[in-house]
Amino acid sequence: MDRESKKNIEFVDKDQEKKDYRKARFKDVLDGSLLTRDNVVSQLPFLLFLTFLLVIYIGNRYHAERVIRQSLELQTELKELRARSISTASELEYLSNQSQVARLVEQKKIGLKYSEEPPIKIDKKKNRKIR
Repeated sequence: MDRESKKNIEFVDKDQEKKDYRKARFKDVLDGSLLTRDNVVSQLPFLLFLTFLLVIYIGNRYHAERVIRQSLELQTELKELRARSISTASELEYLSNQSQVARLVEQKKIGLKYSEEPPIKIDKKKNRKIR
């Protein structure tokens, strides 16, 4: 090699080049020129796809939280309805006792009386009465 070709050789510090690149990147982000580079523009469909997936993910999370909230409300309502059903069935059973029916008939003065005779079953096929 001759002397002139040796003069054209430059030695570049790789660490300094990386620092300059990082500074340039941060500066590019701030002034917006990063978004106009060919590399970023070529990746734009992928970035839009990732943004779409992010929106779907967030929407799915909100939907799941709403479903869980509704489920908890329905479970609480179900417990209340079960308790009301049990108390209503118990009250109905108490009021349908023969002694309670007789007491209510006397209180309301309906005029019904107890039958002294037991009920009779009529058998149509044999034309006879069965006690």
